[in-house]
Amino acid sequence: MPKRYNFGKIPEICEMPNLVELQTKSFDDFIQAGVPKSKRKNAGLQEVFLEVFPIESYDAAHKLEYVSYSLGKPKYTLEECHKKSMTYSAPLKIRVRLKSQKETKEQEIYLGDLPLMTENGTFVVNGDERVIVSQLHRSPGVSFEKDLHPNGKILHSARIIPHRGVWLEFEFDINDILYAYIDRKKKILATSLLRVFGYETDEDIIKAFCGIDKIESINRYNPKNLAGHTLAQDATDPDTKAVIAEQGTLLTRELITKMSSAGIKSILITRTQAPEIVATLKKDHTKTVADAYIDIYRKLRPGDPPTHDSAKNMVDKMFFDARRYDLGAVGRFVLNRKLGMKASVEEERTLNAGTLIAIIKRLVAIKNGDGDTDDIDHLGNRRVRTVNELLQGQFRIGLARLERSAKERMGIYELENMMPHNLVNSKLISSVIRDFFGRSQLSQFMDQTNPLAEMTHKRRLSALGPGGLSRERAGFEVRDVHHSHYGRICPIETPEGPNIGLIASLSTHARVNEYGFIETPYRKVENGRVTDRIEYLSADLEDQFIIAQANARLDKQGHFTESKVACRHKGDFPLTSPKDIDYMD
Repeated sequence: MPKRYNFGKIPEICEMPNLVELQTKSFDDFIQAGVPKSKRKNAGLQEVFLEVFPIESYDAAHKLEYVSYSLGKPKYTLEECHKKSMTYSAPLKIRVRLKSQKETKEQEIYLGDLPLMTENGTFVVNGDERVIVSQLHRSPGVSFEKDLHPNGKILHSARIIPHRGVWLEFEFDINDILYAYIDRKKKILATSLLRVFGYETDEDIIKAFCGIDKIESINRYNPKNLAGHTLAQDATDPDTKAVIAEQGTLLTRELITKMSSAGIKSILITRTQAPEIVATLKKDHTKTVADAYIDIYRKLRPGDPPTHDSAKNMVDKMFFDARRYDLGAVGRFVLNRKLGMKASVEEERTLNAGTLIAIIKRLVAIKNGDGDTDDIDHLGNRRVRTVNELLQGQFRIGLARLERSAKERMGIYELENMMPHNLVNSKLISSVIRDFFGRSQLSQFMDQTNPLAEMTHKRRLSALGPGGLSRERAGFEVRDVHHSHYGRICPIETPEGPNIGLIASLSTHARVNEYGFIETPYRKVENGRVTDRIEYLSADLEDQFIIAQANARLDKQGHFTESKVACRHKGDFPLTSPKDIDYMD
């Protein structure tokens, strides 16, 4: 085993990692190599099959269920593939079960050949070595932004980006009315959308944002103590039923005296103020859930005559159907992190009422100066899609086509005489995989100029490709070096020309965590003493800490020798006392 010698002035604390692990570990996670069928996790290839299956016939009489998948042995060795211009691949088979009321038929079906990754992190396709470049893209989850209106007012917005499904955006207009935009097209009042998520009445919505107290007898209270609160519902005269004060009206001494004189005994008042929500409710003409469904349907499909059932069906599919709307584990993780929630990352993958309320509350707080908007170029808001995720996306496309094809065949054929292989068209999968490896922007011939060029190619990050940026649309900010790149992305190695800043390389010691965020190692500092304990931090976590430079002077015990140490915190470089330092490079 060769030994490494370090001639640097700063001692090496961390060993050099396996530099191609970014590729090899990701592909192993995709196929779950060496894991018994019964113990496979809901990830990679297994996750995609479980998403699509079971496939039901249109009359629900027959069902095609997924049991397991298996990868065979490669037909050719690596050397033979290079010599004969073949693809180094293994046959992929799935075991499925065709169920009807009368009988169950089980069969193993060949889906096509899946190219296998070599131990060097490459694929051999038609005799040529290819690399799947990892993609750096915007993370699913929520981001809070601000924009300048032509009249000079700053408008705040919150954008919810799912892993799969429609984009939902909340934005204030110049009158502080809160609107929701679905897929950046039609705008609806945010309160109409909240009704669909379970907040049926105005009172429910106000209660969610402000909290409600019931005053049983207003005569017992000093008017001075009630003044300044807001009515949570209309105050009506018990005899004439005339509205004396509308919901959202600010209580004054005069109004309290007037209500008392009219014989009103009990009222509902808000605990805290949320004038933006009250103003939005005043503009909202929908008063029930049915009204809200029909209002949203009319906005999204202006030509169609709405019925309650068709409107409910469309909106529910859009937000509550896990097959159409999925925040993904990453999306839910980001929401939990930014909103301080504790929802299950694996199970709660669709939007729910609690999440929407938390997002709107945070947006209102940011608008009122309590909190900052997000920087979309920060690496806490960008993540890496590795081979695992890119291949998952291709299999989703192929299996969606296979599902449509199987459903059509179920409707045409007499299924009593059919076996599962008659319903599954395996060419749909193999053609998608072949296209991805042969034509995708992220599947590239490996740069074989020298071993270093090969290694660099495998650790390259590209912001281009499907679902990413394009050279023409990418602005200056997204190409620029950001303080969160420190220790994660090389600030120097990027091509000249139109791709500058869009193609980068992972730093030597950086690694990608389970959610796709880039982490970098730091030495933990405890009570002003630098320990040899290594901790990996993602960019958003790093922002919470003060980090000393690697060349800060230490004594033999690991204490800082200077009373003020040059440090990093977010984008600043403060001089900090050793006791306040959390980590060291």
